[in-house]
Amino acid sequence: MKTTVQRVDKVYKLTRNAAPLSFMLATKHTRRFPLLHFDEETETNRELRYAKNQKSPFVDEQDGNAIIEPVIFEDGFLRVPKSNQILQKFLHVHPHNGVKFKELDKAKDAQEIIETINIELDAMIEARSLSLLQLETLTRVLFSKDPSRISTDEMKRDILVYAKREPVEFMNAINDPVLKLNSTVHRFFEEGLIKYRNKNKEVWYNTSTNKTRICTIPFGEDPLYILSSFFQSDDGIEALKFLENLLEN
Repeated sequence: MKTTVQRVDKVYKLTRNAAPLSFMLATKHTRRFPLLHFDEETETNRELRYAKNQKSPFVDEQDGNAIIEPVIFEDGFLRVPKSNQILQKFLHVHPHNGVKFKELDKAKDAQEIIETINIELDAMIEARSLSLLQLETLTRVLFSKDPSRISTDEMKRDILVYAKREPVEFMNAINDPVLKLNSTVHRFFEEGLIKYRNKNKEVWYNTSTNKTRICTIPFGEDPLYILSSFFQSDDGIEALKFLENLLEN
C-alpha cells in the first residue's frame, strides 16, 4: 500500500535577530560559494541547485534545462506553498538550514517555550527555598562575595535574579557536589587558615601549627579549582578534615 505524504505550506525564518529587509539565499553551487550536501548513503558531497522546473535539488538528478530562480527572504521570512515541493526539498538539504535560517514549527516552538518557562520556574522555586547556609555557599561561589559583608536579603535578591536569568546554570550549581567544597575553600581564605603568597602564585597553610606550602597555582588556572582538586586527593583529604575542624572550633 502506497503511503500518502501530506503536503503543507511552510514558513522559514532567518535565525539572526536583526533580519535585513531582503536577504537572498545561495541557490547554486560555485567554487567561491560551495553549496553541497553530504549523502550518507553514497558518502559523497552532492552539488545543490534550486530550479523550479526540476524534480530534484541535486544537480546530478537534473536535466540540462534547469531554470535558476532566486530565493529571497522578505523581512526575515520566506513562505513556500505546498505546491512548490522542489523548493521545500532544496531548503531541507541546504547547508545553511539551521544556521542562517530554520523552518518555523509552531508546535515545536511552543514546546521549547514551555520547557524554558518550566526550567525558570523550577529554578525560582529552588532559589526561594534555599537555606541560609546554601545562600552563603552560592554567594561565595557564584559571585565571589563574602556573605558576612552583605545582608541576607541582598543574597536572596542576587540569587533570585541569577536563577531567573541563568536557570540551567543555577540548577547545575545547586546540584554540583563540588559546590560545598568550593565554598569551604572560600571560608578557609576568609578565616585566614590558608593564604596566598608569592604574588598569588602559591597557597600556604596559615594555622598556628602549620605554615607550609600547600600548592603552586599553574599560570592561567583557577586557584579554587586547583585547591578543590587537591583537597579531594589522597594527600589532601586529611588536610581538609584538619582545616574543617579548625573552622568548627
